[in-house]
Amino acid sequence: MRAVPQQAEESQARQDVRPLTGNEAIARGAWEAGVRVAAAYPGTPSTEILESLAEYPAEDVHAQWSTNEKVALDVAIGASFAGARALAAMKHVGLNVAADAFMSQAYIGANGGLVLAVCDDPGIHSSQNEQDSRIFGQLAGVPVLEPSDAQEALDLTRLAFEISERFDTMVIVRGTTRLSHTRSPVAVGERSAPPARGFVEDPGKNVMIPAHARRRHVAVVEREAKLKAYLETAPINRWETGAANFGVITAGTCYPYVREVLPNASVLKLGASWPLPEALIKRYCESVERLFVVEELEPVIEREVRALGFRAEGKEFFPRVGEFSPEIVRAGFEKAGVLAPRAHKRAWTPEPLARPPVLCAGCPHTSSFMAVRASGARVAGDIGCYTLACLDPLRGLDTTVSMGSSIGNAIGIWRGGETRPVLATIGDSTFLHAGIPGLIDAVYNQANITVLILDNHVTAMTGGQDHPGTGKTLRGEESPRVDYEALARAVGVKWVRTVDSYDLAAMYQNLREAIAHRGVSVLISNRPCVLDPVKIKGPALAVDNEQCNACQSCMNLGCPALTWGDDTFEARHKVKIDGSLCIGCTLCAQVCSVDCIKPAAKVNS
Repeated sequence: MRAVPQQAEESQARQDVRPLTGNEAIARGAWEAGVRVAAAYPGTPSTEILESLAEYPAEDVHAQWSTNEKVALDVAIGASFAGARALAAMKHVGLNVAADAFMSQAYIGANGGLVLAVCDDPGIHSSQNEQDSRIFGQLAGVPVLEPSDAQEALDLTRLAFEISERFDTMVIVRGTTRLSHTRSPVAVGERSAPPARGFVEDPGKNVMIPAHARRRHVAVVEREAKLKAYLETAPINRWETGAANFGVITAGTCYPYVREVLPNASVLKLGASWPLPEALIKRYCESVERLFVVEELEPVIEREVRALGFRAEGKEFFPRVGEFSPEIVRAGFEKAGVLAPRAHKRAWTPEPLARPPVLCAGCPHTSSFMAVRASGARVAGDIGCYTLACLDPLRGLDTTVSMGSSIGNAIGIWRGGETRPVLATIGDSTFLHAGIPGLIDAVYNQANITVLILDNHVTAMTGGQDHPGTGKTLRGEESPRVDYEALARAVGVKWVRTVDSYDLAAMYQNLREAIAHRGVSVLISNRPCVLDPVKIKGPALAVDNEQCNACQSCMNLGCPALTWGDDTFEARHKVKIDGSLCIGCTLCAQVCSVDCIKPAAKVNS
């Protein structure tokens, strides 16, 4: 067996070594491979792939934010049809959004190399579920490459384009949160851009009507057999010989954990988790007395090894949930009796202080959800920073399912017989991503709901990316900006208004009027995010301790700049403001019943 993949050998010969994250390395690999079109919708942990690609010259690669992941994949597919190498990037739940196009394109294949960078989120650091995207590869018959570090992220992305064109297939490069955001030395190379192939007129392959699809399904099965044969000798698989009493099959970021815990073990490291090189796996399994499979989330490899007739041990020792670490892998091998339990375990391990899950100080969503809570409505929420409003003290959401679900959920709640007013809350980027069809549905089917669009002028949850409502592209170029009021009226909404999020009285009054309207009403709360793309900081406020009566009304905002007073009897139930956090939004002053919250300069003078 080769010790290292050919791509790694080539990279080691390069002189330019840079510290890159996995996402930056995927972007670099795509650029080196000659990618010409790249599209994505931002979603942690995949966001930085497109942000990094946008740093390369525009004449090399067109990089864009798309309104959602399906559109991003459709753009990449179109570029592939035209014969150009193309990439779409998304997080794991984004692949759900793109799945319709993904499944059909699996039959069509690829003209120009077509690569999907899909980043899973084991441990649910910033997602609504855990999902193993390798299963999508199995479902569609699409190969899945799994880099274990940033160097392999670059090398396997380059290879993915070659595989795509050689075997007429899309290719998934699967990342995870740990790979996406961990930085390590990467040997980089130069760009090698093959000429665009040009559009190939072949309706029998490119047009998926049933008669064509039946033939293409046969081609998919034949392609899978060819891919398996290729992977039998592909240098991306690595058989590392060790003691024969047991062996480990692993892939992706689990590999360095296994190597850290078992430095001398026999390991078969797979560079692709689908399809699997069955003959290679059989030979490896026969070489060891006991076999383990270490993989995050679902037992994808383990099931396949068992189907080959071998007793593979895995999920009885390693969990199906959560993100792995060397400690978790070690604990699994201790439980399996491979490693002796450590004699000296720390009796106490300090834990870092965690930032409470609250909206930022001065967040414009705060006033919206205070009004929402006061309305007494049943609230269907959506995906964004504002989902944190489900927690104390705002407690402003009753449901949250997925991107763009809020409006459809609200329709169903109302149709289901809910007696309270029904309200959907949705952010500006999420509305453009998947909320517009729901709004059209609400109007068309004459629902009696209110839609509150929380317009903070940015895709805030993933770090402040632009979208069609910001008037700027990924590269910062000026672009037409969506007019939410005009859009709502265009689909038939009769009651539409925009309100300043920092005008608390206006927010309360307009929301009451929106709910009172019979039919679909749309209220747009309008203030930029206080953190992205620039941090907003105005004159801080302070509490006049003599005037404060400890009513604590301001604490209902949940603002992290508001804290309790000192430990003296007179002040312990009163409130103080952390001037380093306060941005001067005045929401606390607006709810203060005794007018004790004022500009800090006045209170301290």
